[in-house]
Amino acid sequence: MKILIVNCVYAIGSTGKLVKDIANGLYESGIEVVVAYGRGDKISSSWKVVKLASERIMKIQSLLSKLSGYSYGCSPISTHNLFRLIEKEQPDIVNLHCINANTVNMAATIEYLKDRHIKTVLSVHAEFPYTGGCGHAYDCMKWKSGCINCAQFHTRDSQLPVSWIFNRTANEWRQLKKAYQGFNELVITCVSPWLSSRAEQSPFFKERKIISVLNGLDDDIFKPRDSSRLREKHNLKGKKVLLHVTPNFYFPIKGGKYVLEVARRLEKELPNIVVIICGYRGDGNDLPSNVITIPFTKDQIELAEYYSLADATLLTSKRETFSMVTAETLCCGTPMVAFKAGGPESIALKEGTLFCDYGDIDALYKNVVEVLSDNLKLEFDVHSARNLYSKTTMKEAYKKVYEDLINNR
Repeated sequence: MKILIVNCVYAIGSTGKLVKDIANGLYESGIEVVVAYGRGDKISSSWKVVKLASERIMKIQSLLSKLSGYSYGCSPISTHNLFRLIEKEQPDIVNLHCINANTVNMAATIEYLKDRHIKTVLSVHAEFPYTGGCGHAYDCMKWKSGCINCAQFHTRDSQLPVSWIFNRTANEWRQLKKAYQGFNELVITCVSPWLSSRAEQSPFFKERKIISVLNGLDDDIFKPRDSSRLREKHNLKGKKVLLHVTPNFYFPIKGGKYVLEVARRLEKELPNIVVIICGYRGDGNDLPSNVITIPFTKDQIELAEYYSLADATLLTSKRETFSMVTAETLCCGTPMVAFKAGGPESIALKEGTLFCDYGDIDALYKNVVEVLSDNLKLEFDVHSARNLYSKTTMKEAYKKVYEDLINNR
């Protein structure tokens, strides 16, 4: 069996790391694997890894997409190179992951695979494979009927790729609908039960097999760890710690304003609680005195130490299709207080998490106080978390999807 995996990046970013883990699992199982990706440096590996075009070409394709408004249809060179790679390698299965960021022309790639009857797994990490282009549709349901007059176009919190002039969402929705029609060799995987339930509502995927395969992490790294070094470093003797982890604190979808509101209330009412923001980018002028900021760390062991240091983790996202923060904190034995954001509440261990409606700051603050004051103990089995979110579990799940598709099950 030979598997060709396609993603926008490789070995970097969330999906890039996941793809590397999947490829490594297949390689270790004696399965031939090829990875094709769009953005980033060229990478050598024990298995074949192919960059579909130079960074210069990728940037030109990106510019064309911004000018034309066709965010998923202005990558002719990298798309052509992918087709050549498929013809050369003759894979048994092509697994498409995140093929955004001008990696390839999405509709054209699906049409190509359909016309050649190539068994395909489409792994959905965000919502753009069944919308007119947005990664998160929020409460909009236009993706069920055509994405006409997209309400996100040119808005501050838009989840659409950048288009300087034209709104092409309806056009791209129609192109995708046509591409999916009659594609009998296509199986859909989604990274959470919540995302699977959304995909099932799409007219693109009616009567298709949709499987939830959770994202996996390295449970040898994310486990309860000694955090005494960090406690001493930040002078936290006798303090309770509330942790917030984010790659971009001020990105509206991540809900940083709610973290600050919780911190301000704690500053007045419970001064023994310290809020640590991991991934803060800013000048710090708007921060309460009980907030400690650290840059986003690429050191995964140190990140696991911060999770282990915390008494609770705070998640304030408006929307997440999965939430690695949820998986990471639970694997480190730390409970989480959060807004309902879609994916997190569908993949979380119920015993270790406490959710409230998005934007209800009073309920969120109350839950934080309940947990940090030990009035409500969120006790859960860490071993269950580490097994559920293990990259080994993820790799075995993808391997079964491939085997079932090969055997027409």
